[in-house]
Amino acid sequence: MTTPVFRSNNVELRRGGVPIVRNLSLQIPAGCIFGLVGPSGSGKTTIMRAMMGLGAIHSGDMMLLGQKAGHQSLRRRIGYLPQNGGVWPDLTSRECLQFMASIYRTSSHRVDSSLDLMELTPIADRTVATLSGGEVRRVGLAMAILHEPDLLVLDEPTIGLDPRLRRKLWDTFATWAESGTTLVVSTHVMDEARLCDRIAVISEGKVVALDSPGELVRRQSAVDLEEAILRLLEAEATNVS
Repeated sequence: MTTPVFRSNNVELRRGGVPIVRNLSLQIPAGCIFGLVGPSGSGKTTIMRAMMGLGAIHSGDMMLLGQKAGHQSLRRRIGYLPQNGGVWPDLTSRECLQFMASIYRTSSHRVDSSLDLMELTPIADRTVATLSGGEVRRVGLAMAILHEPDLLVLDEPTIGLDPRLRRKLWDTFATWAESGTTLVVSTHVMDEARLCDRIAVISEGKVVALDSPGELVRRQSAVDLEEAILRLLEAEATNVS
């Protein structure tokens, strides 16, 4: 059996002593797009931060690419796009990528190709502070993919992007997955969620369903994925109350 790219076992994550994520047990195989879907505040970002070693794991264990989350050896193998974009406003887009390239010892060709993929080349020499929110998001994505990582962790990657570019990126995500890259993507956009190979539906810090989009729809006898997820969330809310 192939070792999963990501594995968590009964993980509990806390913030300020308050449990945010409870009993998280997941396995993610290589070469897939894995979606974290749920309402704001459900724990998606907390899970992603823990994967990157940016949040303490209160209990349980979390492994990525055969190492504990946050291990130094993972830095060159993972690309991360946080919610805030993780860019430097005083630098140009090109300078942001050139700085990251110097850290990863990546060629200048990768800087150019990443800018081109995100359609940033015409504005690459403008400071980030002068860019729109969608353009800043694209800079963050370009930085995340620059070093061709084995695992991409993308928190709401297409916020602020127009439908055409959003579709282009998801087509690219699928191509990367086919070539062996694993993507963990949080989203609340159902048109994007249905493009994932598997989905973990998160509610109040718990995984309430884990399956392919099509199977979730079938199991809920729903018309589409949005209806299926709403039914799952409503059922969970009823159980909690």
